[in-house]
Amino acid sequence: MNYGNQKKGVVLWFTGLPASGKTTLGKAMLSILRLNNIQVELLDGDEVRQGISFDLGFSKEDREKHAKRVVYISKLLERNGVFVIVTLISPYKETREYARKNLQNFVEIHVKAPVEVCIKRDPKGLYKKALNGEIHNFTGIDDPYEEPENPELIIETSKYNIDQCVGQILHYIKIRDFIPK
Repeated sequence: MNYGNQKKGVVLWFTGLPASGKTTLGKAMLSILRLNNIQVELLDGDEVRQGISFDLGFSKEDREKHAKRVVYISKLLERNGVFVIVTLISPYKETREYARKNLQNFVEIHVKAPVEVCIKRDPKGLYKKALNGEIHNFTGIDDPYEEPENPELIIETSKYNIDQCVGQILHYIKIRDFIPK
């Protein structure tokens, strides 16, 4: 399956609790799109934080600044025909609405998993630290995650395997003509 060079920039915005599967799905989509000659970039929240948001903490204000930086980079890439995959907790509704208003082809993907499942997955041990009071402002523990009200997609990673989840995303972007059918 070769999609050739897409002409339309698109932003797939993966939002969800820590350890819900955002980065895993984003990397899988990145690989598939690259294999099919789609110009694509992955903006992972942790990586962007290390590169351009290293000066920010995890307060609500800092999280919003971080997300706005990601929106700006996404907008630059999108307007140049790049397919952008954003994997960012982006816990606040107003931040995601800001992204929606500032990006032309915005697809909000709620990567949904119960907090109990995320705690079991916890690849970085952050939930354990948050539950022990070692870190604060941790999304899903002592900082809220405002679930999207009307995302384009809800991907339930606790119910479906990665191939099924990726299949749901691919189906959606094909029917929206973001990539050829």
